[in-house]
Amino acid sequence: MKYGSLIMEKKEYVYLKRLLNISGYAEDFQTLKSHQKLLDELKTAHIVDNGEMPLDVIRFNSKVTIIFNNGIEKTIQIVAPMDKDVKNNKISILTPMGTALIGYSKGDIVTWEFPMGQHEIKIIEVQQEKSFNNINITI
Repeated sequence: MKYGSLIMEKKEYVYLKRLLNISGYAEDFQTLKSHQKLLDELKTAHIVDNGEMPLDVIRFNSKVTIIFNNGIEKTIQIVAPMDKDVKNNKISILTPMGTALIGYSKGDIVTWEFPMGQHEIKIIEVQQEKSFNNINITI
């Protein structure tokens, strides 16, 4: 892990913690397991102001290019649950993929348990779109 722990912007951190706390009714065990693993990682996360967020760290609305251990490459965008749109590769933060990637940075390799088993994912590119601070979400 490039920065030693997850890095989260303050408002995004608070919003994510609230989402995870109210999403205890997830439809499947694997999703619940992913949420719990992320909650555990958030305990040691480095929380920073928006201006201190490194540009290569995955956050809300980041477009991320990843490569799986089987060689498949994919670009997705990590979004708030109400903005998910699978057809346009917008993945909710509450999916196993969203929880696996948030707070990691370009070059990191993430090992995560998905519904189809454990996978290793390398983050090869992170592009920042509009920041969470510019989104009108009450937290």
